[in-house]
Amino acid sequence: MKLYVDAAARQEGSGTQEKPFRTISAAAQTARPGDEVLVAPGIYREYVDPAVGGSAEARITYTSQVPLGAVITGAERIRTWKPFSGTVWTCAVDNGLFGNYNPYTTLVEGDWYFAPPVRHTGAVYLNDRQMYETTSLAECLEGVAEASSWEPERSVYKWYTEQNEDRTILYGNFQGLDPNEENVEINVRRNCFFPSRTGRGYITVRGFCITKAATTWAPPASFQDGMIGPHWSKGWIIEGCEVSNSKCVGISLGKYLDPDNDQYAFHKRVKSPTQMERDAVCRGVVHGWNKENIGSHIVRGCNIHHCEQAGIAGRMGAVFSLIEDNHIHHINNMQQLGGAEIAGIKLHAAIDVTMRRNHIHHCTMGIWCDWQAQGTRITCNLLHDNEIPASVQRGQGSETSQDIFVEVSHGPTLIDNNILMSKASLKIATQGVAMVHNLVMGSIFSVGANTDFTVKGKNQPRYTPYHFPHSTDVMGFMTILHGDNRFYNNIFMQNVPYDEAAAREALEREGLDNITAGTAVFDGYPVFDDWYSGFQVGRPLRNVFEWLEMHFDPLPVWAAGNAYFNGAKPWRHETDPLTDQEHTAYFRLKESGDTVSWETNLPELLGGFRTDMIDSDTLGKAFEPEERYENPDGTDIVFDRDYSGARRMGRVLPGPFAGIR
Repeated sequence: MKLYVDAAARQEGSGTQEKPFRTISAAAQTARPGDEVLVAPGIYREYVDPAVGGSAEARITYTSQVPLGAVITGAERIRTWKPFSGTVWTCAVDNGLFGNYNPYTTLVEGDWYFAPPVRHTGAVYLNDRQMYETTSLAECLEGVAEASSWEPERSVYKWYTEQNEDRTILYGNFQGLDPNEENVEINVRRNCFFPSRTGRGYITVRGFCITKAATTWAPPASFQDGMIGPHWSKGWIIEGCEVSNSKCVGISLGKYLDPDNDQYAFHKRVKSPTQMERDAVCRGVVHGWNKENIGSHIVRGCNIHHCEQAGIAGRMGAVFSLIEDNHIHHINNMQQLGGAEIAGIKLHAAIDVTMRRNHIHHCTMGIWCDWQAQGTRITCNLLHDNEIPASVQRGQGSETSQDIFVEVSHGPTLIDNNILMSKASLKIATQGVAMVHNLVMGSIFSVGANTDFTVKGKNQPRYTPYHFPHSTDVMGFMTILHGDNRFYNNIFMQNVPYDEAAAREALEREGLDNITAGTAVFDGYPVFDDWYSGFQVGRPLRNVFEWLEMHFDPLPVWAAGNAYFNGAKPWRHETDPLTDQEHTAYFRLKESGDTVSWETNLPELLGGFRTDMIDSDTLGKAFEPEERYENPDGTDIVFDRDYSGARRMGRVLPGPFAGIR
């Protein structure tokens, strides 16, 4: 059955084409499996809470009849501003407007939040962009630019809030603009399209603008909300949507509410947040975290921007999902929030998740796969400018900036056919990563570091789970030994000229421990034969502890078929790489609207250099889970398609292109 919604309808209808509903919420209470909800263009200031989900055979589909014509917003427009002082205006809002959730008394805070908890989940928007919250009225009146803003010219637009009995008082420095004439809105609702209950699966949301909600900080051992998301269910499709201006997370594929482990470390403090993440995994399995119930979502073709924690986030709930063809950009550019959950895409336990053909740029971090990146594949993505500009001060509580961060996972994590152009390409505080056919223009850093904690001079290892292949069932827990990494058929090109001054600046400002491109950072890691021979397999065992030390040594590394330019350096054990220190290679993006192309001299510098085709047999198994680098269905991967889908045949070029023109 088709149900129709039109905000411009003269009166509430029954959902027919002749008498449409006036709200999407009314349709969401009526829709049943197999139904399609068709929404006319307009602004829908509401929270959509689907009453039921669909099924694999009969989805419930919500479609904007005109792509991006229907806007679901968590904000209300305010036209009752009065002059206060200078360029600052004020208004008073009755707290009844907010129901049981007042975003102007709710702080952004919680586990893994490193900035001071002084920001509210509410926000004031001027012409569809967030203004900057201040901690005092005096600061709002002053209205000076923020040193940590990526857009200092916008950061002079300030707002401040305080409570007066049953009213929220707002102040806004509009820098000479009249807020009653401009489009000024405030967050009122926590979510836009998000089931209040779990298990509302098989819903499609297509072609909507989803914007401006008072979402909360979403760390991994807590309920993770977003402006839109499936809320711990299965089989959602979110496609062709524009998702913007979330206070924290745009799209949440994340964790359910577990009252016994919700922000436990933040509230109770007696167990560490790392311990509670381990608990979250085991409790999740007991609470139905498996392929039959959770994940298998698709996020496709969305424009996701100007969210201040993450464009897409999710702990455990994203398993078996596909994130493809999205444009994710300008995430956390205000830098008013800071902590360990900020990125264009931030996933924990991305088991059998594929991220492909996404364009991610101008974020404080591109993709962050934290814990259990097992069967995770990052392929055919373009990432660039994921670094804080040199003229901008790093925000309080900010993490390092790079295109991709893989953290405390046992793999297999596959990164192939990507273009990585930021100053730092990969933070690898982990093991079990394979890089194949990438163009890598930044450094690889945190090798052998940043996995354990040192407390009172003692090493406190961070045990992390690994799983049976292609399953959420926990196979075991282990610390990160480091190594077990593979580098085949990549092009490494130094995009930051190396000198001592640059190295010092990187160490002090960026928190990097390496700015040199290439695999030389793994020089201390063994080849497989040397590592394996130390165990003397086949020799009689004298006692069970004979090889105890070797069980905690770094794991081996493999590298072959790579090319190195502009001072990028190869791993000392790599045989026959192409290393060109004489010529200057370049690879430059050319952007025109939504079209991206490039110019490069790599074809002539590569000359006749060719290498072997890579497949799953070449890559083998990640050490700890003993899982092959393979497709989620267990079939082999053959790297015979390049970044753009062109076929590779015979002896192949390194890098992401079968042939570069």
